[in-house]
Amino acid sequence: MLNLEVAERRGAAISRGVGVTTQVYAERAENAEIWDIEGKRYIDFAAGIAVVNTGHRHPRVIAAVKDQLDRFTHTCHQVVPYENYVRLAERLNALVPGDFEKKTVFATTGAEAVENAVKIARAATKRSAVIAFSGGFHGRTFMGMALTGKVAPYKAGFGAMMPDVFHVPFPAELHGMTVEASLAVLDRLFKADVDPARVAAFIIEPVQGEGGFYEVPKALMIALREIADRHGILLIADEVQTGFARTGRMFAMEHYPVVADITTMAKGLGGGFPIAAVTGRADIMDAPGPGGLGGTYGGNPIGIAAGLAVLDVIADEDLCARAEQLGARLKQRLQSFKDFVPQIVDIRGPGFMNAVEFNVPGTATPDADFTNRVRLRALEKGLILLTCGVYGNVIRFLSPITIQDHIFTEALDILEDTLRDCVKGD
Repeated sequence: MLNLEVAERRGAAISRGVGVTTQVYAERAENAEIWDIEGKRYIDFAAGIAVVNTGHRHPRVIAAVKDQLDRFTHTCHQVVPYENYVRLAERLNALVPGDFEKKTVFATTGAEAVENAVKIARAATKRSAVIAFSGGFHGRTFMGMALTGKVAPYKAGFGAMMPDVFHVPFPAELHGMTVEASLAVLDRLFKADVDPARVAAFIIEPVQGEGGFYEVPKALMIALREIADRHGILLIADEVQTGFARTGRMFAMEHYPVVADITTMAKGLGGGFPIAAVTGRADIMDAPGPGGLGGTYGGNPIGIAAGLAVLDVIADEDLCARAEQLGARLKQRLQSFKDFVPQIVDIRGPGFMNAVEFNVPGTATPDADFTNRVRLRALEKGLILLTCGVYGNVIRFLSPITIQDHIFTEALDILEDTLRDCVKGD
């Protein structure tokens, strides 16, 4: 069986709306390596978009899932509940930043977590409006699309978005937007478009994912917290991509001197199995009435078992410290590439959530073509990379945090060779 053959079958069988980054069809995977159906090996610097932070098929995660499979696979927690759902909620309540009583609800995907966070915020505040940021990504459901600050490909062609959603420019000084300018737009929004007394919540990613791996400046996060407190608005931290050791902390909000009222999470929590969660202040989380939250598969026992094992692995293998070490090595190597890659304009990201941004040399023009050539050339050499950013000119690095040192070094060597080829035009 060849990748091309399956790609042709896929084109005939699957909606084109489900895009793919590669035409590499996986056969098996282990930690930071994937082998395709033709037997070719790849180093995975995507990790299922920050899902397998603990690596593909971590033995402890697999063992926990197998043990749960031998017990039961589904009862629906709302019908016949189970203890490990409660246990994972207790652990998340203790881990999520904030020195206050917390409660948790489980869902299946990050988009569902965001939807539930908005529902909870509206129920708690008796308000409807939500303010998000340009470049942010919050899912592909209708509320997720409305909150997402990027039209193509997420909103294009899907008609009217959910009402009472407003956007403020995200401060990225590389693109001419300062914290002060962003806050000035928010102030004008309150004066011209929406009374702050009608706003239920701000929602923000501590590090933008699809938007380009820009960190929220501390000044902005502090200001949002102050504005939220002044007007009775809740602060939602979307930690779907940033959570679970990726930024060098269990949660990216630990980098800030303020905390969120509600935190959404998914991806890295399940180590490859579907599980999502919303954790927040107990009184806020209790605002919806019984039956207002939940779902048939929310908190499926398989995902719950995986989540408990993931938390154990992060703690026992000190993956937060490991993320800091890997990120430092990566950024140091990327800095050395600037000597021969004039397209590099920025290298950034906390922990092991890192990115490099490319412009046309000597200009402020984003170079999406060069970025895509780097991605494709790296794939030819056996390294899977992802692009992101509003302009498509950012490569993000999301390898499993458990990647072995020698494979990490091999990947960086491939990246260097790739960049040299692309600069020469090969």
